[in-house]
Amino acid sequence: MENDRIHEECGVFGVYSRENIKAAQYIYYGLTALQHRGQESAGMAVCDTCGPIGNICAYKDMGLVNEVFHREKLSTLVGNIGIGHVRYSTAGGSTKENAQPVFINYAKGTIALAHNGNIINIDSIREELIKEGAVFNGNADSEVIAYKIAEERMHTSSIETASENVAKLLKGGFALLILSPQKLICIRDPWGLKPLCLGKIDDIYVCASESSALRAIGADYVRDVEPGEMVMITPDGVRSKHILESEKQAHCIFEYIYFARLDSKMDGISVYNARIEGGKALAKRFPVEADVVTGVPDSGLTAAAGYAQYSGIPFSLAFAKNSYVGRTFIKPTQEERTSAVSIKLRVIEDVVKDKRVVLIDDSIVRGTTLANIIKEMRRFGAKEVHVRISSPPFLHPCFYGTDVPDNSQLIANDHTKEEIRMSIGADSLEYLCIDDLESMTGGLPLCKACFDGNYPVTL
Repeated sequence: MENDRIHEECGVFGVYSRENIKAAQYIYYGLTALQHRGQESAGMAVCDTCGPIGNICAYKDMGLVNEVFHREKLSTLVGNIGIGHVRYSTAGGSTKENAQPVFINYAKGTIALAHNGNIINIDSIREELIKEGAVFNGNADSEVIAYKIAEERMHTSSIETASENVAKLLKGGFALLILSPQKLICIRDPWGLKPLCLGKIDDIYVCASESSALRAIGADYVRDVEPGEMVMITPDGVRSKHILESEKQAHCIFEYIYFARLDSKMDGISVYNARIEGGKALAKRFPVEADVVTGVPDSGLTAAAGYAQYSGIPFSLAFAKNSYVGRTFIKPTQEERTSAVSIKLRVIEDVVKDKRVVLIDDSIVRGTTLANIIKEMRRFGAKEVHVRISSPPFLHPCFYGTDVPDNSQLIANDHTKEEIRMSIGADSLEYLCIDDLESMTGGLPLCKACFDGNYPVTL
């Protein structure tokens, strides 16, 4: 179903210990827990702080975490500190050259960098570096940021100062992990567009895109990195500095609607509870007489449970999902992708036959997947299918690292709600109201630009 889904750009994970641990193993399990955030490439860079200065070693390749890192490869990545990355490309193509972390040797040493997000002024920074003689292997934002930090380090006293100076140049959404041979630096954009949190297990410090990745290695959640904060983990301990300012915060609403794992908390808000509340809001505003409530796996299930709780209509699983079909969004042709979707998701006839069904999904992008699902539900005997979407209509592209297509590919951009209802074959269609988004997240200030066009960072 991924061909008709919104995709996150990536996830980051970092580990720091003064002891002689196998950082690569921690990173492997952390990245596996973040696999939902990016399935195109995976990589990690580690360093043994007890070994020769500058001995960062890195490996990255196309594929899932367990495809890129076999046991033999992990055994070669020796170190007690490190960073890792999983990627779905938005800025920069889907190539090995754009996989992360970015690893650079320069006159004063080595650094590696992992980045989640999009920098809207990256072209001007890249052009400036090219004029100065820089040569880039790929075209992703992350390589430009890493080269800029290396350049800045040539005339500053420390990697922390260089990282701070470069972060102040960046406009957009970003969560940065910067690894030097003795230090791990974590920086979050001043708007809070991209998530980043800190954890701890024994004497090991951990930084990750989501709290669920901390739990995957047995670490306790400590806190979120604050918007605009730089956290520095060094042999001397942990220090923090607020380096970036903005007039307001704007946390990405789609983390709560779709991207993040159900067992994650972001900025104090439970992802699970947010989705339950979204479903309840839909039921409150748009009730319908029906026999069963269900959701499109996996993203619509929690909101469907919330809809059922509020409405009193029974909740049932109406689809059997085959998890072994593979990643349909990277199939080479639309025909192959559609075929893979049909195999991946099958309607359970006993749940929908002769029933009026409320079908919950998290979004409608192009509408093709939902139309196929509803067609299959009717083929297996559904009397009525009433669609409720746990987000407002997508009307605008995202520039901060979420793969919202351009306006020409957004069905809500040039079709009315009634036209979309007819296109997907539903008996009724309603979207979550924009006014209900902040109630989902307890009043947390949100970026809703893909819905209302109000971009928090000037384009």
